[in-house]
Amino acid sequence: MHGNRGEDPTEPPANSPYPWPAVSHEPRIQALAEDFQLAGLKPFHVPVGVMLDEKNRRTSKCIRCNTCDGFPCLIGAKSDAQVVCVDPALTHSNVTLLTNALVKRLETDASGRAVNSVVVERNGSMERYSADIVVVSGGAINSAALLLRSANDKHPRGLANSSDVVGRHYMGHTNSVMMAISKCPNPTIFQKTLGVNDFYFGAKDFPHPMGHISFVGKLDAITLRAGAPAIAPGFTLELMASHSLDFWLTSEDLPDPNNRVTLNRDGEIVLTYTPNNLEAHEQLKSHLQKAMKQTNCKIHGHECHQGLFSRSLYVGQRIPLAGVAHQNGTIRFGRDPKTSALDVNCKAHDLDNFYVVDGSFFPSSAAVNPALTIMANALRVGDHLLGRLGVSGAEYRKNQAKEIMSVMA
Repeated sequence: MHGNRGEDPTEPPANSPYPWPAVSHEPRIQALAEDFQLAGLKPFHVPVGVMLDEKNRRTSKCIRCNTCDGFPCLIGAKSDAQVVCVDPALTHSNVTLLTNALVKRLETDASGRAVNSVVVERNGSMERYSADIVVVSGGAINSAALLLRSANDKHPRGLANSSDVVGRHYMGHTNSVMMAISKCPNPTIFQKTLGVNDFYFGAKDFPHPMGHISFVGKLDAITLRAGAPAIAPGFTLELMASHSLDFWLTSEDLPDPNNRVTLNRDGEIVLTYTPNNLEAHEQLKSHLQKAMKQTNCKIHGHECHQGLFSRSLYVGQRIPLAGVAHQNGTIRFGRDPKTSALDVNCKAHDLDNFYVVDGSFFPSSAAVNPALTIMANALRVGDHLLGRLGVSGAEYRKNQAKEIMSVMA
């Protein structure tokens, strides 16, 4: 993980620096960062999880290519769950990963207080698994759907759903991609290194939280082919891509009980959603455009003058409902069983041996990618489970004597 402590004005306290220095900006992004600073903003290096050694590129696993954002890494140099979690876990004898497997439902014992069977359809056959502790981590949509599919006499509204909150309060953030296209070229390859949080908690002219600004991976003509010609007639896709700065804007999605996951009569997932907090998101777009009007551009001998982006074309698209990468909130945790499905350790209030450890537990969504919070919470719950099993972390790593069954729904 690469980053610089103290740059982000919203950064929480930390006990140590990042293991690796921040990934450097390429020239066009560095120029933009300097312009933002001159305009009074506090741009920062976005923390990036790649196996990159900029001091020794010959031995660096990461080659800093243009497919890092949104694509699996073909050389295993991205610090994603596959590379840093799943693959290392599979080297241990007490870990098994089942593929081509769909968890159909969870069954409880006669008391309804414990999950005693996990019913799985695998390669056309039905199988059952059991464990002392069952953990579901299928994502906020599929985990909620699994619990709803698992309704029984003891849990008529769905497993762990005496509060009727399972499936409700779906949040996925209000996200937009905004392209700023101008005469100034942007030859950047690895673009996702810059962030701006100056408007996260509001501004003088709009004293309400707006959200987070960063970048997507550098867009190209192939990526733009879907809708750009209708939006920007007269531009070739190649010209648009080679002259654009491609921003990613995130605003908080507020928890609404009517934004929810349900099942239809055929057991298919239905996602019902009405967007909210749109004014804050529009303000975030507006404040970014105002900041861009104060920027210059001088790169590779090509200079564009003050006010460059006041004459630019802005192309924006809000991510539709199908964009569920930031999903969270459908099995919220809390201290009151009447208003939450999980306790503070992510154990279901209604069950003694059942946990949900993914983005479902969020009671609110903040305005940044939830992945790091999901990871941190999983580590926290993992320590709780070790304590429940009477094993310290050191003992567990040494002996590998206990098993916890994780269900990847």
